[in-house]
Amino acid sequence: MQSIGLFYGSTNGATAQVAQMIQGEFESTLGTKVELFDIAEFYLESMMDFDDLILGVSTWNIGQLQKDWEAVFEEFDTLDLTGKTIALFGLGDQIGYPDTFLDALFFIADKARERGAHLIGSWPVAGYQFDQSWAVEDGRFIGLALDEDNQRDLTGARVAAWVEQVAMAFGAKDRLGN
Repeated sequence: MQSIGLFYGSTNGATAQVAQMIQGEFESTLGTKVELFDIAEFYLESMMDFDDLILGVSTWNIGQLQKDWEAVFEEFDTLDLTGKTIALFGLGDQIGYPDTFLDALFFIADKARERGAHLIGSWPVAGYQFDQSWAVEDGRFIGLALDEDNQRDLTGARVAAWVEQVAMAFGAKDRLGN
């Protein structure tokens, strides 16, 4: 049976709430269990216990990692994520920080790829108002993009659509024996 671990860092609780929303969507809609890990309380090596991973990060100030991710960022260098499939979600403020919207998502993605992970779960840029983001590749965000400051009313629908997309990608990988 497929195991999914969701690792997140949360300063003011918004990323934790979205992590719980994603967990609930997987479990209630798809019947798939997702275990939550606040990285302030768990070592990143716990990621090795799961077939698939979801990583959540918020961008702070001018494109900076959330403080809990910053504290464990070097721990990534000890992990071999080869063969792991990872979906990402990020929170940011597109109006207050339009030049660095979701940049922290890029830092996590870049490190995961460096360690051998395969990323899934890209998200369209349509519907957002920002000037620049390192988290945009090939015209899409590298993970689910959320703005709890300015578009909180869109979060539920975005999470539901993204979870369906990610679940299909996780399931397709399992069916192919990857």
